Amino acid sequence: MYLCAMIKKTLKVLLILFLTGFFLVGIFILSIFLGAYGRLPEQADLLQYKNKTASLVVAENGELIGKFFAQNRTNIAYDVMPDHLINSLVATEDARFFQHTGIDTRSLLRVIFKSILFRDPDSGGGSTISQQLVKNMFGRKSYGFITMPVNKIREAMIAHRLEKVYSKEDILMLYLNTVPFGENIFGIEAAAQRYFNKTTGNLRIEESATLIGMLKANTTFNPHLNPESSRFRRNVVILQMAKYNYLERAAADSLCTLPLKLDYANLESAGPADYFLVRVKNDARQILADIKRATGKEWNLEEDGLIIRTSLNFKLQKLAMQSYREHLPEMQEKLRDQYKGTNGARILREINDTLNLSDVILHAGLIAIDPGTGEIKAWVGGINFQTNPYDQILARRQLASAFKPFIYAAALEQGIRPCQYLDNKPIEISGFDDWSPSNYDLSTGGKYSLAGALARSMNIPTVNLYMEVGFDRVNEIWEKMGFSFTLDNTPSLALGTAEASVYELAIAYSAFANGGYPVRPQGIVSISTPDGTIIYKGSFMRSEERIISYETSILMSAMLQKAVREGTGATMASVYGVTFPWAGKTGTSQNYSDAWFGAFNPKLVMVTRVGAATPAIHFNHGSNGSGSTLALPLVARTLKKTELDPTLRIELIAYFPGLPFELQGALDCPDFREENFMDKVKSFFGKDKKVSPLDREMSEKGKTLADPGAPKVPKKRKSIFDIFRRKDKQ
Repeated sequence: MYLCAMIKKTLKVLLILFLTGFFLVGIFILSIFLGAYGRLPEQADLLQYKNKTASLVVAENGELIGKFFAQNRTNIAYDVMPDHLINSLVATEDARFFQHTGIDTRSLLRVIFKSILFRDPDSGGGSTISQQLVKNMFGRKSYGFITMPVNKIREAMIAHRLEKVYSKEDILMLYLNTVPFGENIFGIEAAAQRYFNKTTGNLRIEESATLIGMLKANTTFNPHLNPESSRFRRNVVILQMAKYNYLERAAADSLCTLPLKLDYANLESAGPADYFLVRVKNDARQILADIKRATGKEWNLEEDGLIIRTSLNFKLQKLAMQSYREHLPEMQEKLRDQYKGTNGARILREINDTLNLSDVILHAGLIAIDPGTGEIKAWVGGINFQTNPYDQILARRQLASAFKPFIYAAALEQGIRPCQYLDNKPIEISGFDDWSPSNYDLSTGGKYSLAGALARSMNIPTVNLYMEVGFDRVNEIWEKMGFSFTLDNTPSLALGTAEASVYELAIAYSAFANGGYPVRPQGIVSISTPDGTIIYKGSFMRSEERIISYETSILMSAMLQKAVREGTGATMASVYGVTFPWAGKTGTSQNYSDAWFGAFNPKLVMVTRVGAATPAIHFNHGSNGSGSTLALPLVARTLKKTELDPTLRIELIAYFPGLPFELQGALDCPDFREENFMDKVKSFFGKDKKVSPLDREMSEKGKTLADPGAPKVPKKRKSIFDIFRRKDKQ
């Protein structure tokens, strides 16, 4: 009797404890339902849920070149997801997905008994795809020691509501667009692009299985970081598909034998146009700000999944980058070799005690634009965006001889013709320590036509032309071209002491290519919403106001074609095999600190500059450091590849128009002419003295630059040479 009483009492206590526990659990669940641990989203909230979606940046052909995101995610529709992707997900993560209503009771009980009571770590998580989606959508909060039960119960409740407002297909679509895949990427589309460099719709069965396998632990089973673990997990997924009859067992076994093949494409670490994306991002922010001011509608560049279509020619961009890889490493090695010796190391120490061989790095910027519209076709701002993010296209450096075309353009605007001859005999410029310019090859004597002097980049004739044209005319052209650097009125300006960026020089050379009009480089063609609604359309219209005459532009094109055909740019054809007509100009700054080359035709302008991070680091001779050997090859290699591509050849290359009737024969004269008898007699008596434009201006005010307090310079008396001097034939 006593034993029976004890049993009854124990059962009564257990029943009370059970009922009490059940009641407390019920109260606990009810409190969660009522919002004691945070308001549960209503059905309307669930219907309005929106992923933070990356904005996509695409080239003119639709090729993806980058993303702007808070979370790297690209949403896609359910109907573009292949069946094997859906099957691999369901078979691995939630086999009864199509039978339950958000909560899989059997899985939940399994977890409770195996994980909690029997401490089985391999029992599974028990969360359905719907519950996992809720976790991805809303995240989890900390509630102390009851964090896990609170979050699990909340997720189950929300999942049940989710299944009432969304179809099973919608839930799968939301899940695959939301789930993280490591490396700061979210959603299946971003994962397919990262690991296989393809869209989700083009995934193969084994590739889908690889990505679904990552969901268990996206670092452990990351195919890029841990390929062996990833392959093992991939095969588990494939066998799960066979287990639930989504695959024949024989097919599954065959797939399991395949090696793991990736086409890893991390646009964030090494994209095809990283420097260009910085430009696009800044421009897009400004455009969206303008839209907000005009319409009141606000768009978030990192979250609203906008599609930014650009003018970038993806093929040309890749060809330019390929030219970088071909040319710069070779020149970089030569520069390092130069500084490896004892003398080179001493020079580095003298420049700066902190400099060493790691600072001997060549940088380069290259831009290509359409001179008719300003559309940016290629933009390579440096050698490596991750290690050297500063954009070399925007860096301002001394132009050297790349400046000379503006002097010649000013001369043409003034009525001087390409066949007018310029003296090449030694000269001294008063007021500047009797500065005496010299030609690159140190040659003197004779006369050069304008066309010949520009083609061969002759210094002495150019200085003579500058003295004749005058600073004001050159400065006027410079300002109309849109340069930001203020010119100094000094004779050395003729040899390119002015500074400019690759970006600015491309704009200026465009005026030679398009008939004399200014252009504004632009990269964004349109911005549209994820559903395709265009909210911005770029206007690629050149100004109708000329900055130089048509006649000047066409003559400059003809003279600069001559520079490529016969002058300093001749290696374009002779060494690199470029066959189409191009106009262009090289530039080599003092001490070979920077090398320039700009080339153009009526459809394309391409400009590049190469130099070290500091002008103090440079080649010590022209065989490596001149514009024709250091900069020109980047353009020439790119253009040769462009010529070989039939599509690019049509899109980007055009023949120059012929000279109009009134200008035909304008360049039909010898480049060089020997001195006549009187010129030779005068040369015998020494250098030709010239008064600098600034000194002439100062003398008119009663001063000279050499001696500000000196009296006004008297008029020069005529010499015997002046009496017999004859004008040069035009």
